[in-house]
Amino acid sequence: MIILNGGSSAGKSGIVRCLQAVLPDPWLSFGCDAFVDALPAAMRSAQEGIEIAADGTVGVGAVFRELEAAWTEGIVAMARAGARIVVDDVFLGGAASQRRWQKALGDVPVLWVGVRCDSAVAAGREIARGDRVRGMAAAQADAVHRGVAYDLQVNTAHTESLECARIIAARAVG
Repeated sequence: MIILNGGSSAGKSGIVRCLQAVLPDPWLSFGCDAFVDALPAAMRSAQEGIEIAADGTVGVGAVFRELEAAWTEGIVAMARAGARIVVDDVFLGGAASQRRWQKALGDVPVLWVGVRCDSAVAAGREIARGDRVRGMAAAQADAVHRGVAYDLQVNTAHTESLECARIIAARAVG
């Protein structure tokens, strides 16, 4: 597995698409956005689900955490069954989020990748994409990396997605 962690609009999804193109074998992609989109609509604005405040801060409740744990376990089960998987995630809890993945992964090999992007660049991308609450990128740019241990880090403010993917792929298969 390859797990990418970075804030909103850091460029993770673009890297994932490029990774799928440059890796020599097929890799399945799973992103936290797809998980959130899979939630019932009522869970996307509820205290027990996920709430995005007007300033872009994100809060999650107990039911969200339960469903997230099941999602994580399902992805790990596919890896155990032999699928190559790249995950695009946002560690809202920093190191605690990584520990949740580590617990689920057990002995499954993983390449931990930090996807960094200067908050001003990410904020500009956030405005351009138009599907995020303003402020989310700036709020997450550094917070998602606090206490997280990586095997590799890339910075999309200085390096294009394809080059980041080539760097990650070389480490993943090398």
